[in-house]
Amino acid sequence: MPGEASPAEWFRCRRLVEFRDTDAAGIAHFSAFFFWMESAEHALLRQCGLKVVDHAPEDAEELRQEHSVANDTEELEVSWPRVSVSADYQAAVRFGEELDVAVAVADLGHASVTYGFRFERAGQLVATGKVVAVRCLMRRGQKPLPAKIPAGVAARLEPHRLPASAFSASSA
Repeated sequence: MPGEASPAEWFRCRRLVEFRDTDAAGIAHFSAFFFWMESAEHALLRQCGLKVVDHAPEDAEELRQEHSVANDTEELEVSWPRVSVSADYQAAVRFGEELDVAVAVADLGHASVTYGFRFERAGQLVATGKVVAVRCLMRRGQKPLPAKIPAGVAARLEPHRLPASAFSASSA
């Protein structure tokens, strides 16, 4: 119906298993899936109009106040360090095969985003993954400081937020 929000959905991209992604037997090395998850996450962020590293965050004034950034000329940098990553593998993929990588938002916390991933080859599930990233204020010489996800950022991610049932191995 006109005016209704479209249902949340997976963001999809395709990856070719390249020689560098494989082990000596030509099977994709487990670590390649972590690079593919990061690449798909970054593509999702770009589609949502968000930056992986943002030097002009929409909540700059709030960040300055919350984190006592007294110098108004200090450039702010917000990024998304990972605090947890995991993958489960169901089938091998080989050099030259194409993978469909799907990513969706599994959870939006105060300062964190949990992404769920599905890897499929010709419609067959070959792996699933999970990444938890925390929005942080990055300041030279200091440890990253968790920063609240502003409403505008959450609103851009919301169209890709799916219920927990979407992340089971049997769902599409």
